[in-house]
Amino acid sequence: MRTFRCDHCGHALFFENVQCLHCGSDLAFLAHRLALCSIEPAPGKPAGCWQRKSSSRRSGAKRFYRLCANHTAHQACNFAVPVDDPNELCVSCRQTRLLPDLTLGDNHQRWYRIEVAKRRLFYTLAKLRLASVDIPSGLSDGPIFEFLADQPGQAVITGHVNGVITLNIAEADDAERVRRRVELREPYRTLLGHLRHESGHYYWDKLIRDGGRLESFREIFGDESVLYREALDTYYRSGAPAGWQDNYVSAYATAHPWEDWAETWAHYLHMVDLLETASSYNTKVVVPGDDNEEEVTNPFETDKAEFTQLVDQWVPLTLLVNSLNRSLGQDDAYPFALSAHALEKLKYVHDVIHAPPQPDSRA
Repeated sequence: MRTFRCDHCGHALFFENVQCLHCGSDLAFLAHRLALCSIEPAPGKPAGCWQRKSSSRRSGAKRFYRLCANHTAHQACNFAVPVDDPNELCVSCRQTRLLPDLTLGDNHQRWYRIEVAKRRLFYTLAKLRLASVDIPSGLSDGPIFEFLADQPGQAVITGHVNGVITLNIAEADDAERVRRRVELREPYRTLLGHLRHESGHYYWDKLIRDGGRLESFREIFGDESVLYREALDTYYRSGAPAGWQDNYVSAYATAHPWEDWAETWAHYLHMVDLLETASSYNTKVVVPGDDNEEEVTNPFETDKAEFTQLVDQWVPLTLLVNSLNRSLGQDDAYPFALSAHALEKLKYVHDVIHAPPQPDSRA
């Protein structure tokens, strides 16, 4: 995620901010601009109607906004809604269909943490033009989310089915998430990682199954018609096969071609998001095999950034990030090493995202 600057005073801002700590301006994320902007009450309009803060540099017709209802009711969102949109929720929050009882225990804080991660996912998908920010009033784009809590005798399983992503809200508890990560022998487990992975299943349906790419997918990832439940049972019983690092981005990717795709998809979103963050800080890296420093490229600045350039910058950047973590006594932030075959799969994801759907004659 890039950093932003207050368009009133120029002070640095972060994605979740609701107020500039330097000038005190109220802030809202305007989805149609994909930008965090300073706002002020619109003069002559009803209470709760906002506009971008006046600036001598700004001209043209003003647009008016309401704050997302999850902000006014729960202080849980910083997105704005066009004032003429009949939906009280922003384009991200309206994707959430089911919530646990927010009055119980820590459910409110868990829900807030999940929505923060979901808004970050929305931003990346919108930047990649996978989710629309200019949709008809009242509608939404992308997957539907259900955030649920375990009930006696009924555990909530995180996953995706027919466009609906379900997440067990226990994943928002750091201690519980770490326990599951250790129990499942996973080197990496985060809320944002979960949502990126599950969004991969959603976009497999949309871009591969419905996009006429089954044949090319099978050439890279294998035959997805292998029984899914049996494949998962085998994985959880026996673990990943020896030497899996030569072909997969993670051990879990070995479970089934669908999981291989979803893990690779999540890694691609990791890649472009971290590169955008590094670019916003004007980070320079030394590309392997070249002693010259190179400034990290923002992968969203061009219609189709060269994949080889992304990888060349990704490798030294992750080494830097991991080294910084170790300096603070923390584990590696990115505990993965990408093989040539894993990079081939990442490139396939990159090409699918940046190319229009192609008919697959034998799909």
